[in-house]
Amino acid sequence: MEFWESSFIEKQTMWGFEPTDSAILTKDFFLEKNVKEILIPGIGYGRNAKVFIDNGINVTGIEISKTAINLAAQNGLDCNIYHGSVSDMPFDNKQYDGIFSHALIHLLNKDEREKFIKDCYDQLKPNGYMAFTAVSKKAPMFGKGKQLDEDYFEIMEGVKMYFYDSDSIKQDFGKYGLVEFSEIDEPNKIMKGKPSINFNMVICKKTL
Repeated sequence: MEFWESSFIEKQTMWGFEPTDSAILTKDFFLEKNVKEILIPGIGYGRNAKVFIDNGINVTGIEISKTAINLAAQNGLDCNIYHGSVSDMPFDNKQYDGIFSHALIHLLNKDEREKFIKDCYDQLKPNGYMAFTAVSKKAPMFGKGKQLDEDYFEIMEGVKMYFYDSDSIKQDFGKYGLVEFSEIDEPNKIMKGKPSINFNMVICKKTL
């Protein structure tokens, strides 16, 4: 994970400050479901957190890069962020109404993905919702670089990605209250003209 630390050192706020479309959609969904307090694993420097905070939702984050956490503070993000890897969850024994994780799960290997989904589910209150965005096999990077396993590639030095489709979504999220999934294309909001990246948006509900 040195990759992310050095990326944030070098590129700082590399995705700008506009929230992703999926964060905006999730914010609307969480407001509709009366979600008051959320956990954002992989919060980065907080570009997606702000849209929740601005709408009265309390945010706690987890972030592996100390530089990203410092950038969040410098940019006025007012929330508690645990420094560490999502593989070391949980960082508190709290349960949240909602969890939002953007573009993180596909960076984990099979065992890590399974643990991550379970750890998120365990930190949900009953009737709470979790929303994940995971890169899709339709994304332009699919099949690039070195193949490590089925649908799993090292697309560049230090970046391994697992590409989801409907079957693997059902397989990974099926036993964790999978409600629905849909496709969402995330435009590159910084570099106009760059292709958008195809994601799957996955929603789960904890029903006991």
